[in-house]
Order: sequence, then C-alpha cells, then structure tokens
Amino acid sequence: MSNKKFSTPDLCDEFENQVRILEPLFRSYGGRTNFHGQAVTIKCFEDNSVVKKLVDEPGQGRVIVMDGGGSLRRAILGDMLAENAQNNGWAGLIINGCIRDCDEIAQLDLGVKALNTHPQKTDKRGLGDLNLPVTFAGQTIRPGEWVYADNNGVIVSATELAAG
Repeated sequence: MSNKKFSTPDLCDEFENQVRILEPLFRSYGGRTNFHGQAVTIKCFEDNSVVKKLVDEPGQGRVIVMDGGGSLRRAILGDMLAENAQNNGWAGLIINGCIRDCDEIAQLDLGVKALNTHPQKTDKRGLGDLNLPVTFAGQTIRPGEWVYADNNGVIVSATELAAG
C-alpha cells in the first residue's frame, strides 16, 4: 500500500461501475485522513478481544473493517489498540461502532473512521468473528476487498483501483 494521496470523488468518477459507497455515517478520528488497503473484517459486539489480537499482527498496509453492530454503548477501540495498529503497519480502521481516547488517536499516523466516541471500554469475553463478510452502512464488505477512505467518504471495490 502506498501513501499516495487519492480522492474518493475522483475514484468514484473514474471507476463508477466498480465502487460501492458506504452511507455517510462516519467521523474521522485518526491522524491520517486519507488511507486505503485490503480489508480484514471483524464482526464483534461490545467485545474487542479479536481486535486486540489482530492489531498485534503485521498489518501490511491493510484496513480493519469492524462491524460492532453500530453500538453506541461502548467503545470498541481505544488509544492503546490504535497505537498497536499503527506500530504494526495497519493503514486504518473503519468501525461500525464507537472509539474512545479520541485526542490521543488523533495524534497517530493511522486512519480511523467510526460512528462516534464513548468513554466506556468493552467487555473481554473472547467473542468475535474474523474474516467473514460484514454488512453495515448500506454495503457488504468482504475480506480482501479494497477500502478507500478520505474526508469525503468511504468506498469499497472488489479490486485495487489505480489511486490517482
């Protein structure tokens, strides 16, 4: 994954029949506002045990796409997990749920899109599923698909797009 800047509007114009656009539900929290990579998907509800394990693995420029069930009752990502993701080479995270420690996360070279913030951490029950299709924001995202995010929105493609 390169750090080359792209614009999701330009990608939508150029690859109109190849992209799917997520509904505009997400706020940007990370220090990196422009990011892309292959999706690694997680389905977890108010339990970030699987997230903790995943961010400790080499990210190789990929993007974690997390379906937290849209919960606004707990934060599924905090500064420590976000810092691990940055340090292990993840490009970013798209979260159908909340984060916490937003001021610290804003300082990281990591893309983070989430629904909102919440101060309460999740439970750790060891629950969650990795690498299966997740559906939220009007789209289904499959493992290995390409995710592109910037201040204009989030788009998904089955194949890598020539960014720029």
